[in-house]
Amino acid sequence: MSTPSAGLPMLRERLAEAVARADEVELALGDPDVARDAKRLAELGREHHRLSAVVDVGRRLERAERELAEARELADVDDAELAAEARAETTRLEAEIAALEQALKPLLIPRDPLDDRPAIVEIRAGTGGDEAALFAADLVRMYTRFIERRGWRIEPIAWSDGTLGGVKESVFKVLGDGAYGMLKWESGVHRVQRVPATEAQGRIHTSAATVAVLPEAEEIDLKIDPNDLRIDVFRSSGPGGQSVNTTDSAVRITHLPSGIVVSQQDQKSQLQNKLKAMEVLRARLLDRMLAERDAERARMRKTQVGTGDRSAKIRTYNFPQSRVTDHRIGLTLHDIARVLDGDLAPLVDALALADVEERLANE
Repeated sequence: MSTPSAGLPMLRERLAEAVARADEVELALGDPDVARDAKRLAELGREHHRLSAVVDVGRRLERAERELAEARELADVDDAELAAEARAETTRLEAEIAALEQALKPLLIPRDPLDDRPAIVEIRAGTGGDEAALFAADLVRMYTRFIERRGWRIEPIAWSDGTLGGVKESVFKVLGDGAYGMLKWESGVHRVQRVPATEAQGRIHTSAATVAVLPEAEEIDLKIDPNDLRIDVFRSSGPGGQSVNTTDSAVRITHLPSGIVVSQQDQKSQLQNKLKAMEVLRARLLDRMLAERDAERARMRKTQVGTGDRSAKIRTYNFPQSRVTDHRIGLTLHDIARVLDGDLAPLVDALALADVEERLANE
């Protein structure tokens, strides 16, 4: 297949490389030596599956551009009716080509293997007192509805109530296809601007909550030396069954080299709390390892999309103006109720596309 010449040069260069590689992979899959190597065969099979999607979109793009060239020629004929039809076809094909170019972008960037992992989401009230805790509760509901709409499943890990129905902390695991890959864009400081219910004079207050989205860590990702852990047990102070407040079932694990501390008391037994705490600890250690690995690349990126820098303000929810603004990509939506009801697709899709475009430009 020939590579179309119009459009984004870098995109077309990568398309040409992918098409050439697809031919190489297809040839290798027919090699008897490869067929006898199960691991190599599996690797090439996965690559062939990914590249097949690229080739398919590339062929559709080539066909649309060939038809566009023909339509542009017909747009200049003397027959007014034929010329008008050709101009309408030109408009349609230009839109189709633009859509196909957008579809190619994520296909030409290799997926992060962590994207398919379950996600561990940590939401904590930040500055703003009771109002921050109420906003944290809003975020918990927002993500819960988004997750439910996608048919994913939530597994609670930890919960700490705030006053007035707010939430001090909520930690939960999200199980679903591509959960971490889609939710990772939510890491950072979320800021809200609104008049609190407790504000008698109607003044707008600003408060914040932090969101951390971590990939679930597997045993093979990192080795934790038991000697690096200090494990303390204490009496639980929240809900969790009849044993709460009568036995030392709560667990606090300190990872001495990093200083990371994880407390868990929501499960009914000390063993269950220890297992949950270790799960969160592994995820935080993996998150730190990935952040250090990607630090140089993150410094080079203009919008800091997906860097996991939770000290950065990433999004503002402005109630008086019914506005949600993502500061990393400058996207503003004017339907705050819809966003808080879990319709996050316009935001996460735009962030994923911005990440792909940056990676295409920087690699």
